Amino acid sequence: MDILLSEKHRAVRRSVRTFCEREIAPIAKELDQEARFPWDVVEKMGKLGYFGIQAPKSLGGVAMDSVSYVIIVEEISKVCAGLGLCVAVHNGVAVFPLLTFGTPEQKEKWIKPLAAGRKIGAFCLTEPNVGSDAAGIETTALSDGVRYVVNANKVFVTNGGVADICLIFARTDPRAGRKGISVVVAERGTPGFVVGELEDLCGVRSNPVNSIRLTDCHVPLENLLGKEGEGLRIGLVALDSGRIGIAAQALGIAQAGLEEAVRYARQRRQFGEPIAKQQAIQMMIADMATRVDAARLLVFRAAVTQDRGKPFTRESAMAKLFASETASQVTDMAVQIHGGYGYSKSYPVERYYRDARVTRIYEGTSEIHRIVIARSVLGE
Repeated sequence: MDILLSEKHRAVRRSVRTFCEREIAPIAKELDQEARFPWDVVEKMGKLGYFGIQAPKSLGGVAMDSVSYVIIVEEISKVCAGLGLCVAVHNGVAVFPLLTFGTPEQKEKWIKPLAAGRKIGAFCLTEPNVGSDAAGIETTALSDGVRYVVNANKVFVTNGGVADICLIFARTDPRAGRKGISVVVAERGTPGFVVGELEDLCGVRSNPVNSIRLTDCHVPLENLLGKEGEGLRIGLVALDSGRIGIAAQALGIAQAGLEEAVRYARQRRQFGEPIAKQQAIQMMIADMATRVDAARLLVFRAAVTQDRGKPFTRESAMAKLFASETASQVTDMAVQIHGGYGYSKSYPVERYYRDARVTRIYEGTSEIHRIVIARSVLGE
């Protein structure tokens, strides 16, 4: 697969892999068990530019391309899916829409601390009664001529427990239906901004997924992102980018499952020889390796399409769908290859299995992505 990468991209992979093996791998199991967000490691990641991957250097970023973004997220996720998720969401659906739709003043104010990792970004769309139907949000941001008064109950917010800058999808005109939805930026510390309870998740447990509630929270009018009524458009553009990041996360989890299964199959002996000699195991390894390589090609294609400035909705949906399904399938087979040990927390494959499952849900479910792909193919 490296033949598809430039020397610059191979250098990025070597660098991030070395960092992950040194700084994250030794504590990955502990982070999962304790559901702990490692601020000390995150500070080091910020200094390496992992929170401003595609932000311009003038705003404190490192101005890398989408392929580099994919590589970084994949390598981090291979070691710790929760941190990979943090980087993917921060860059893909927080920094990216601010760069795309923000004013020069907004970029100067928010992108610089986000790119440096001094502040963490979050994308707040999901509500208790709203998931895939984004147009059904109940949050309101009503202008009194001086500010927006925001009332919101956002749930399952990735990075929610540590986020400082939150993109809030809200109705600025409750009577206008889909055209009345906008995005306002709310900052932690604003009166009425409350971080809710930490979700006790099955996987990606090092990422603090919380609810965020805003009660009569006063947000300046200049915190409107884009124009009023552009909320769904901004959300869809952001999610196209975000899906590439989640696809890369799923790819990293799948790669970890494959490598651990191969390692175990070579060491575990049954019937007098390593189980890697058994054809049943070889069939699973072959399917796993093929799926992982196919997923990587789809993820890279989506990233390259974005880098070329072309529409990439279909490519990102295909990459996210296939990579997330691959992560679940590959980690399931990795558990099977480990047998009873695969169901034990003494081996990392059970963590990979838990981490993989959610990738088929967030940033759009597999079912939603199939609809997006089908409509593209059918020309609707």
